[in-house]
Amino acid sequence: MEHLGAGALLAAWEAGLASDDGGRALLLHALARPGADAGELLSVPLGARDAELFAVRRALFGARLEVRTECAECGEDMEFEFDADGLGTARAAPDGPLRVEADEWAVEFRLPTPADLAAVESAADEEARAALLARCVLRAEHAGRPVADRPLPDHVQRRIAAVSAESDPLADVTLNVACPACGKATRAELDITSYLWAELDAWARDTLLDVHLLATAYGWSEPEILALSPLRRRYYLELCADA
Repeated sequence: MEHLGAGALLAAWEAGLASDDGGRALLLHALARPGADAGELLSVPLGARDAELFAVRRALFGARLEVRTECAECGEDMEFEFDADGLGTARAAPDGPLRVEADEWAVEFRLPTPADLAAVESAADEEARAALLARCVLRAEHAGRPVADRPLPDHVQRRIAAVSAESDPLADVTLNVACPACGKATRAELDITSYLWAELDAWARDTLLDVHLLATAYGWSEPEILALSPLRRRYYLELCADA
């Protein structure tokens, strides 16, 4: 990912400061697909998008993630490392529709995308799930007849959820973490978009501080300072500190 230069990262960070979570996810995904328009990015299945975000994260900050969560049983604060090395190379999501058959039901559906999540984000949980399912179901038949106005039975919905999870596994990365205090397991959801944005935000602020210090000391412009390798930039900063 040679295109992930400091200038491009700072531009994404600057635009993200005025964006909501969905806008920031789009900006981060654009780092993985330079040149892609918003329509293309919003139509990528969620797990496929997150696989690309994990690849961006690995290129920028490495594969090991520090995760913090709270024990659901005793409230203990927990911190642990997670190796995400293989998550950015997960298998591609299927291109065409998926299909499930259960009893006399046959349903064709597609995997949810960021556009789908944006469309239902303001709804309550149950309403959002129903709206998301309605957006993703392409065709439903019962006993060979098309069905357009009947809700799908719960067991069919569960089957659709299972096939979706199998086909697009990174759409929901949930870790089981054993609490060191009480020994109970806690499920911790790993949201790569929020995690990567927090890291980019910290990196950008540190980088701009470096620019400020070097510009003050040497009179260099921001592009000149960003063109330096991180190692050389750090060396000049050490010289400034020793002066």
